[in-house]
Amino acid sequence: MLSFVFPAAGQPPDAASIDWRPRAELPPEQQARLPLFCRGGYVSPEVGGEATITGEGGPVNASALSARYEMDTRLLLEGDVRLTQAGTTLTGDSAVYDQASGQVDIAGPMTSRSPGMLLTGDQALYDANSGYFSIEDATFLFHQSEMRGQASFISRPEDQIIHVEGGYLTTCAPDRNDWSLVASDIRLNRAEGYGTAKHVRLQVKDVPVFYWPWASFPIDDRRKTGFLYPTFGTSNTGRGMYLSTPYYLNLAPHYDATLTPQYMHGRGLFSEVEGRYLSPFGESVLQVGYIDDDEEYRKEFPGEDGERWGLDFQSQANFGGGWTGYADYSAVSDNDYLSDLSQTLDISNATQLLRRGGVRYQDDWQMFEAYVAGYQVLTDRNIDPYSQLPEVVYGATVPAGIFELGLESQYTRFDRDNEDLTGLNRAVGQRTRVIPELALPLRTIWGYTRPSVSLDQTWYNLEDYELGDPDFERTVPVVEWDSGIYLDRTTTLFGSDYNQSLEPRLYYVYSDAEEDQDYIPNFDAGLRSFRFDNLFQPNRFVGGDRVGDTNQVTVALTSRFNSLANGAETARFSLGQVFYYEDRDVTLNGRGGGTQSESSYAGEAVLRPLDTLDIRVSGLWDHREHVTEEGRSVLAYHSPDYRYLVSLGHTYSRGTTPDNRFEQMDIGGIVPVTDNISLIGRWVFDSQLDNTVGTLAGLEYNNCCWSFQLVQQRYQTDGEDVEHRVVFQVRFKGLGGSGGTESTLSDAFYGYEQRERQLFGVRP
Repeated sequence: MLSFVFPAAGQPPDAASIDWRPRAELPPEQQARLPLFCRGGYVSPEVGGEATITGEGGPVNASALSARYEMDTRLLLEGDVRLTQAGTTLTGDSAVYDQASGQVDIAGPMTSRSPGMLLTGDQALYDANSGYFSIEDATFLFHQSEMRGQASFISRPEDQIIHVEGGYLTTCAPDRNDWSLVASDIRLNRAEGYGTAKHVRLQVKDVPVFYWPWASFPIDDRRKTGFLYPTFGTSNTGRGMYLSTPYYLNLAPHYDATLTPQYMHGRGLFSEVEGRYLSPFGESVLQVGYIDDDEEYRKEFPGEDGERWGLDFQSQANFGGGWTGYADYSAVSDNDYLSDLSQTLDISNATQLLRRGGVRYQDDWQMFEAYVAGYQVLTDRNIDPYSQLPEVVYGATVPAGIFELGLESQYTRFDRDNEDLTGLNRAVGQRTRVIPELALPLRTIWGYTRPSVSLDQTWYNLEDYELGDPDFERTVPVVEWDSGIYLDRTTTLFGSDYNQSLEPRLYYVYSDAEEDQDYIPNFDAGLRSFRFDNLFQPNRFVGGDRVGDTNQVTVALTSRFNSLANGAETARFSLGQVFYYEDRDVTLNGRGGGTQSESSYAGEAVLRPLDTLDIRVSGLWDHREHVTEEGRSVLAYHSPDYRYLVSLGHTYSRGTTPDNRFEQMDIGGIVPVTDNISLIGRWVFDSQLDNTVGTLAGLEYNNCCWSFQLVQQRYQTDGEDVEHRVVFQVRFKGLGGSGGTESTLSDAFYGYEQRERQLFGVRP
């Protein structure tokens, strides 16, 4: 049975224009996802019809203004023809259906619509048995990827395969081709999510800028083997001019690789490879770089052969049952490799490379970890750090009636090359440390108290020790009493309701450590930084080779403001001070001792008046001299859509002398000046040097089909040298991009990675 509808007047527009809607006409949920610099989007209507003809491919739905049967041969349809079969709908001015062959010839301006795809053209040939169709002078649109284009001829030789001859494609909005890929032959595989093309030109505003004899590219979010866009840039140090052409290998669903051959001016051909492997237990990543003959390196270091390499391996595994494993191993051929060559290794700013691997177990009451660790040092220091070969750590906390039993234990063998060392620096060997604890934890809804007694017992079994018996021990009893009260009330500030807490805390610690511990080698000890979080630690040293003598009490107060509407913490203020009842005699390299009876005030404030604004202030204030010893202030703001990123920072350390005083100020931001253009800038000023030590300036252009970033960076290295470089990035929506501003900008701006995901749906 045929149904008849009135014909549409005039010639239909191209495929993209049919389903394009301005921003104001899109569904509300689609508008909310659309960045401000996008003018609109595509809407795909449902496909439907009535069954009137039967072919081998399934029922064919047909409608027209008039129809005429030629008995057992043909069906002729005239006026607003509509044919639907297996989710595909074709429309035209007229159609002839051959019953014997199942072939349908459609004339006049026609369209073909299937889920996620729309095609238009002058005329079409459709096979109702196989689903094959061909369209002349065609246009096309894929809704999911927002990819559109036109061609002299389009065909569908099989399901999910589209063949485009003499055409182009782009993801730009209708009526503007800011960029396009033009090719003599394009094959789109919708089932696999990729396309291939022959004799491809990348055109910007109809101007050819790049040519490939053959190219493969994604048409959705799935990974695909093929060339990535080339990267090139320049720097006044290390690399100079460089050009790279990455090639991505999608080897299997659980592993892939990226090969990056690149030419560096003055150095030669340098290649990097990154491999990623995903197992049922976790993920592993291996990165390797190699150059056979670095010409610039041979000139700088006569006698060297110029062969250079670097690698970085990282792995994380979850074995289940509380067991995990990890490995992190980095190595380079020479100290200058990272600054001269590396572009993909995640270790480019390191001065020493960690090699560490181990296993870890944790449940509700105990923890176990065993690992080995070592380092490759990239500076000309005389003494290398110790390796741990191995280190084994075990800790547990168990209830025992009203008491709580705790245990911390550690065994480590420390080793390093000590052939040219003397004194305590020459010592290597084993250290075993056990700290049992007995505590009485008492808690109520309004507060808690926890007195405890522990015994810090350490045994040393050393080699190459020159100060006496290499086997000795140290025993330090420690008494702690930690107490706190929780008080709260409801209050109203600036028209909003809050729960305000008042949390006084009293922490006492007594450690009967021997005053002189300078006979003990320093394998891993350091002085703990003095800040609010560390006011409640029993030992002012980190590591296991120094235990501080102390008799002190910490008095602190914290107040929090939590919104009654959503429970979020809007503000937190904390202030504390330590009172010493005895002098501190144990030192490490002359630091850590003291005779004053009270410490400076340590405080911090965290405010989040808006979901998009964070303000953090911390510092130390010496009330005796009325001076600030240390301070750090940070203000970070981002707009809800992350187009605005603004940060202000100030860091200050008074130091012990004017020569080691440190003070820096920085301000940075990414600020849009129009819907499409944003300015990028950051400035770092060192007050002690009375000099700018870093600047970053650039601009960003965005529209819905491409973006461009150009950034000039200048910064002072550890010496007085100044490095400057120009980096850029061009991103074509749906095809990726070239250049590399991500690492530079993500290091400079808090929230940059969230901004990339929000605006572009990508992860830097």
